[in-house]
Amino acid sequence: MRITQGCFSFLPDLTDTQIAAQINYCLDQNWAVALEFTDDPHPRNTYWNMWGLPMFDLRDPAGVMGELKACREANPETYIRINAFDSTKGWETVRMSFIVQRPTAEPGFRLTRQETKGRSLRYTMESYAVGRNPEGARYAP
Repeated sequence: MRITQGCFSFLPDLTDTQIAAQINYCLDQNWAVALEFTDDPHPRNTYWNMWGLPMFDLRDPAGVMGELKACREANPETYIRINAFDSTKGWETVRMSFIVQRPTAEPGFRLTRQETKGRSLRYTMESYAVGRNPEGARYAP
């Protein structure tokens, strides 16, 4: 199963050259770039772990690519995404977000059905990886 969150998620994985081009676009818009990683990519898990601080005053994509390389080396089997943050008046929000690394195997999600009062049904989703290993080791071989 392939997680499809953020821009470009339905496309094949971006190359580093394509990632750098997207970062360059973000910087040209005066957006700050930040890196985040997680081993729990649940669609409602919007709070991933930050890699360092957002790069508010960075103007060169090579700086972000260097941080991305370091994040990949420290977190080889996790999801990593790049967020572009627009801090101009009236926005102050993420304008672009896309995944730049995935674990080797993406196990997918389980849909759990719960029957509640009045014949109502409640559904929840949980990653198969969550029940397998503790946080930080979910995609370990």
